[in-house]
Amino acid sequence: MEDSGEDDRAAPPAPGLHEVVFSAASVGLALIAADGRTLRDANPFLCRLLGYTPGSLVGAPVTKLLTDRTPVLAPGIRRWRRADGEGVDLRLTITSAARAGGEPDLVAVVEPVDADELVRAEQNRDAVVAAGLGEWRWEATRGQVSLSRRAGEILGYPAGRSARWATMQTGFSPRDYQRVYQSVTSALARREPWEFESRFVRGGDGVEIAIGVRGQPTYGADGTLSGMVGVVRNVTQRLEAQRLLREREQRLRVATSLAELGIFEWHLLDDAALWENERMFEIFGRRREDGGLGKGEFLKEIVHPEDRTKVRREITKALRKDGILQVSGRIRHFETGAWRSIEMAGRFERDAPGQLPTRLIGVIADVTDRRDAQERQSLLIRELHHRVKNTLATVQAIVGSTARTATSIDSFYEAFVGRIKSLSHTHSVLTEDTWQTASLHGLLANELAPYLGTGDDGGLESRVTLDGPEVDLPSDVAVPIGMAIHELTTNAAKYGALSTRQGRISVSWSIVPGGEAGNLHLVWRESDGPLVTKPSRQGFGSRLLQRVLTTQVQAHVESEYAADGFRLVMQAPLPGRNAALNPLV
Repeated sequence: MEDSGEDDRAAPPAPGLHEVVFSAASVGLALIAADGRTLRDANPFLCRLLGYTPGSLVGAPVTKLLTDRTPVLAPGIRRWRRADGEGVDLRLTITSAARAGGEPDLVAVVEPVDADELVRAEQNRDAVVAAGLGEWRWEATRGQVSLSRRAGEILGYPAGRSARWATMQTGFSPRDYQRVYQSVTSALARREPWEFESRFVRGGDGVEIAIGVRGQPTYGADGTLSGMVGVVRNVTQRLEAQRLLREREQRLRVATSLAELGIFEWHLLDDAALWENERMFEIFGRRREDGGLGKGEFLKEIVHPEDRTKVRREITKALRKDGILQVSGRIRHFETGAWRSIEMAGRFERDAPGQLPTRLIGVIADVTDRRDAQERQSLLIRELHHRVKNTLATVQAIVGSTARTATSIDSFYEAFVGRIKSLSHTHSVLTEDTWQTASLHGLLANELAPYLGTGDDGGLESRVTLDGPEVDLPSDVAVPIGMAIHELTTNAAKYGALSTRQGRISVSWSIVPGGEAGNLHLVWRESDGPLVTKPSRQGFGSRLLQRVLTTQVQAHVESEYAADGFRLVMQAPLPGRNAALNPLV
């Protein structure tokens, strides 16, 4: 075969006529898969119409392009989503086209829809009527407003060309009209649709309603504004419902704020919690940027280990039965690490009857302070019972011992009343400090105060010396030590240093190490009184000093009857103060 001199390589096939028409068409064309869910191809005109570069829509799902995310493309006027996110109304005409070796594709012709056609479209009209919308049209040249029957009913004007805009705009308050005018003017400058909500006084009956209005401009062949079309809806009930809802929410928030309740929602499917007020973060000690806690983290890390089983059981019970959750337990505070007591109440909500719950709406209260107060109150009541029992036993002992040592009714009365007054004073001091402590200096001064002025210079310090640090005696030892001080003072006044004008008493004390709160070391020393001799028999005072102090206070007591003055040395362990007894803590 002779060489023809031409290249034997095959030239690329020339594009078919249908491909040229598809690319150069002045309308939007789309090749759609047979199931209507995917764009196989879109011509350059359609790409530009939707703001995409040619070729970028190949294989795009229909849900990406329709604002209502309908998965299957159907004929009619549809709302498409542009690449910039804006919506545009386009009319689709769909036919089938054969495809070699497979199911036929669908061919869609996509065309822009002007505003007039959009309002008149029968497809939209049914939806408009069902949604309670009324259609309207404004003609720029004449200022005339045309209303559909439903629009006329809403606005209070007859249907048709029944009113001029100059008349209808008086239905807005000056303030609302200025806002509406600025909103519409701004949208027209951008050649975009607009919408607003406002109060409006109906024509005819003068009733004030709330309306929601949507519209968009129409343009003539020369591009100038020819009018506007749109829809109007009576939104009075919706706005009123929203107002009532806001008021209820506000009242609820005020109530929960005053009650210091935390509000939350827990979504079961994704185990996510929404904490709706600041109190929730305060209760758990978390920052708002940390967010809420899901059930898993709440039960595993926050709830006290001893309470986890109970909390799980109550949640499961509420899920399976009536949906009402009420549970209490202890949680770890994030900020301090301390265990706090909480009470939680809520209701599981279902999206539809018969379905499993999807979320829990509830409140949480921090009841730590209340629980502590209840425990302190119970402890105080038990302590009161204990004190009353001990006091009655002490009074009984005072009566018996005083009677055995008294020589007459008068001496019995004097000794008994003195001891009861001393006991009463000690109890008064204790109750003033919420049954906690009594000052040792105060107990001494109270017993020795009656001897003021018996000295030559009329002062307490002339005959009595008190020397020691400030010591608060816990209630367990204050009563017996107070009674001991009374007996020592009474004996000194009858037989010892206070029975003469020259006698003196010196009391010194200190706290030495040892025991739970140290040991009280107290020395009572009498001088310059009458000659002292050891008593032949033991009276009530002596028995109290030896037995009560030894038994109730576990004190070590030494008494010396020296000729120049009586001397007593006591060393008593001090118990620690029980802070739980103080209801003010």
